[in-house]
Amino acid sequence: MRTRAIKPIQTAKNVENVLSSTDEEQQPLSPMARMFHEPDSNVYIIIIIGFQTKINPEVMRANLRNTLLKHPRFCSLQASSVPDEKYGGQLKWVRTEVDLDNHVKFPTIDPNMDFPDMYVEDYVSNLSKTKISMSIPMWDLHLLNIKTSNAESVGILRVHHSIGDGTSLMSLFMSFTRKASDPEALPTLPISKKQKPCSSRGGLLQHFIKLFSVLLIYWNTLVDVVMFLITIFFLDDTKTPLKGPLGVGCTPRRIVHRTVSLEDVKLVKNAMNATINDVMVGVTQAALSRYLNRKYGKNKKDGGVAEGNSNLPKNIRLRATSFVNLRPYLGNEGVAEKSKSSSNVRLGNLIGYVLFPFTIALREDALDYVRSAKATGKRKKASLEAIYTYFMAKTFLKLFGTKLASFPTQTTLWFSNVAGPSEEITLYGHQVAYIAPTCFGQPNALMIHVVSYANKMNIILSVDEGIVPDPHQLCDDLEESLKLIKDAVIYKGLVDCHVY
Repeated sequence: MRTRAIKPIQTAKNVENVLSSTDEEQQPLSPMARMFHEPDSNVYIIIIIGFQTKINPEVMRANLRNTLLKHPRFCSLQASSVPDEKYGGQLKWVRTEVDLDNHVKFPTIDPNMDFPDMYVEDYVSNLSKTKISMSIPMWDLHLLNIKTSNAESVGILRVHHSIGDGTSLMSLFMSFTRKASDPEALPTLPISKKQKPCSSRGGLLQHFIKLFSVLLIYWNTLVDVVMFLITIFFLDDTKTPLKGPLGVGCTPRRIVHRTVSLEDVKLVKNAMNATINDVMVGVTQAALSRYLNRKYGKNKKDGGVAEGNSNLPKNIRLRATSFVNLRPYLGNEGVAEKSKSSSNVRLGNLIGYVLFPFTIALREDALDYVRSAKATGKRKKASLEAIYTYFMAKTFLKLFGTKLASFPTQTTLWFSNVAGPSEEITLYGHQVAYIAPTCFGQPNALMIHVVSYANKMNIILSVDEGIVPDPHQLCDDLEESLKLIKDAVIYKGLVDCHVY
């Protein structure tokens, strides 16, 4: 197949569209969207989708016109015109005509190449070295008809983070897909059950518990806000082999992913009465501890890598910027209603973030990693830190501009968890093998993203190779850590006493 010719960008035409747009169309970008344009946090979301069949590019293009291009964010520029009193010269959403040749790429690929997995990995890495021109809507789709170890073909969607966050983009993606078992049915997301409201009965004790809960939330929020401000001004994470320097947000990324069993994760979750996020944070703490212990051991004169040797410095401060969806709860009916068409899905960046401390140590009991993650997670849920960071960003942007409202550079990594479809799905008739979303452009050398799909959990790493030169080894550590934690659950006989 021949590579599709890319037409030159019609800049003059786009400028004309900007000037002729109505005032109602020229809505300014939200404060959080503007933060994703800062030099050290010019962030793109990149979604790698493996398919179980070869890609039909004409089918893809035809369906994109009827779905993705129906959504205003994907057919709008982010333009800045002459400063005016109403918007102050901010970036605005401005509708424009979309030429798919500027956005959909279908390169010619040698089907007999020796290392197709590495080709795809290098292709994605090269995308992190380039930016999408702001003279067109800031997204593109790359279709690779190449057989890899876990897919027959690969699609790569690159979207600037200002268009939407992971939760909103997952909802949009879901609106394009159908269940593999029923081509007419929308897929479903695993929805967390709402906590039952406390009974109004119970007398004085019940009222005391409610009051204590409210006071605890305000106290935790105060502590978290103070710690956040201390972090912003001078409290940096410990310099470890995972900690990147300032300016790392502008460096290219190597993106790798590893699939593990979601059933194994659920087994640990149920046995420990935890959440899936608790388990994956625990697995990550265990893996980072193994990884750093190996790195510090290699720096010792005696090698320090003997099994069980602890080479870790004491009191390592290692935190993640962990993102939290601030949208209201939606039941299955609400998700289905919003997913009926792409135009119903509201994109944007309605997210806050928390500073989540990770425990870095070698534990005799592997379940301690999950216990500590569960305890920290429970405390963070009893805090308004995520809401505070969201409104703080908006306030600082209005008062001082983007320089004082950037994402924290003091943490070691970004961590994010997004729930994917509960069953196998198809995208425009192409059955999906896996979904692997992540980011590049963030001001940290490491991002760990986990996403569920049917009975699988995909762990995706986005790393600066200058800081983390061996991301596949870190994937091995994550996979091995989950195995050790699962084995500990079985060995301790906790499987039969789990809570559903």
